Amino acid sequence: MNKELEMNPNKLVAFLGKPSKEFTKADIIRFIKENDVRMVNFMYPAGDGRLKTLNFVINNLAYLDAILTCGERVDGSSLFPFIEAGSSDLYVLPRFSTAFLDPFAKLPTLSMLCSYFNKDGEPLESSPENTLRKACRAFHEVTGMDFQAMGELEYYVIAPDEEMFPATDQKGYHESAPYAKFNDFRTRCMAYIAQAGGQIKYGHSEVGNFTIDGMIYEQNEIEFLPVNAEDAADQLMIAKWIIRNLGYEMGYDITFAPKITTGKAGSGLHVHMRIVKDGQNQMLDGGVLSATARRAIAGMMELAPSITAFGNTNPTSYFRLVPHQEAPTNICWGDRNRSVLVRVPLGWAAKSDMCKIANPLESESNYDTTQKQTVEMRSPDGSADIYQLIAGLAVACRHGFEMENALEVAEKTYVNVNIHQKENADRLKDLAQLPDSCEASADCLEKQRAVFEEHNVFSPAMIDGIIKKLRSYGDKSLRADINGNQEEMLKLVNKFFHCG
Repeated sequence: MNKELEMNPNKLVAFLGKPSKEFTKADIIRFIKENDVRMVNFMYPAGDGRLKTLNFVINNLAYLDAILTCGERVDGSSLFPFIEAGSSDLYVLPRFSTAFLDPFAKLPTLSMLCSYFNKDGEPLESSPENTLRKACRAFHEVTGMDFQAMGELEYYVIAPDEEMFPATDQKGYHESAPYAKFNDFRTRCMAYIAQAGGQIKYGHSEVGNFTIDGMIYEQNEIEFLPVNAEDAADQLMIAKWIIRNLGYEMGYDITFAPKITTGKAGSGLHVHMRIVKDGQNQMLDGGVLSATARRAIAGMMELAPSITAFGNTNPTSYFRLVPHQEAPTNICWGDRNRSVLVRVPLGWAAKSDMCKIANPLESESNYDTTQKQTVEMRSPDGSADIYQLIAGLAVACRHGFEMENALEVAEKTYVNVNIHQKENADRLKDLAQLPDSCEASADCLEKQRAVFEEHNVFSPAMIDGIIKKLRSYGDKSLRADINGNQEEMLKLVNKFFHCG
């Protein structure tokens, strides 16, 4: 049996005996009929970054075939700010490859993500998933390679403090029970996400761990495996929906907000990327970072100021992007360095067979570890529009191949030290800075918008809408204005608590 199918937790994959990418309408109908599924849900991301849901009861086989074939109408003006009420009708059509059993529904329910289409039956130009699709297509057309991504989804679980086995403040990284209180919750989330098709790498507790007014705040992270960028975005959207729903079911509050309070770890949405050709990872060349990887990094260095417009979308985002909090502020990159914007993680480039060293009874593994090498963008957070963010990163990496001086830019922005240490002050002065507010981010996007609009990836209307929204916050001096004011900071956090 195919190793990728064996032990697969997605119940449709197990039942149909084929990967989800091969699901057909006939497969979906067969699964529904033979597993007594009673309801179908269409789910689709809207302008606020959340999944919306349309419920269907299965009246009969003819009706089931109709909704799977024709989709349904929705009011686009209620979903996206750029669509006017006078011409607001859109179609939503299910993508069969995204089908999963809803783990929260009382009646057996099959859910699928949908694509948007306009009145002419064409993919909606400015829809989130279509923008990402266009970005990936342009990347392939320019480079001849494919763009893959994976997310690190950080979030806080909030519940009444048990006062037993208290965790050490800001020392929650990879903590075990009983000091970590929500490991069981996280593993249940992981199981549900995997059943919904999410390709999970691992989960763990994170640094943030503190109590305020009798409530414990525990930070956790679920990290995914690299897949095609479009699938990566879908998986992150479903994962956020599952984490929130299970939290609600268990009486926990959940937030992906970039900042909770001053002096405590904020939550990021780091995105790892790799570039693949004919199934082979192109990020290494002879055991060192390849020119391909460095060109992609150069593109991200060039467009980093405007990527914040997609990945850091409310004023609290810029309270996370401050020095000494393991969040980047300078536009630079480096190896295994968490003070930089783009990090090159440890990549199994050592020649030793660590498995055999740890387990002497094992034979030589000869495992191809080059597939594991990625590069990580560390600025985005949970406020991000996931599809726009990954599309923006695909544009930036593609732009690196279009820059004549890409390798020079990569060399100039490389650092191999902790940039925040005093002895590196002179080096720090040479580096450009990330924006410090939504307004500043909007200004950066305005200056660089042409690159994102090239190859018809981001529509001008979408860019206009993003800039308008960012400027509406009027936060140009907000970070300085409320610095140290805990009461005002708390008001801001509460306002954007359930962002993204």
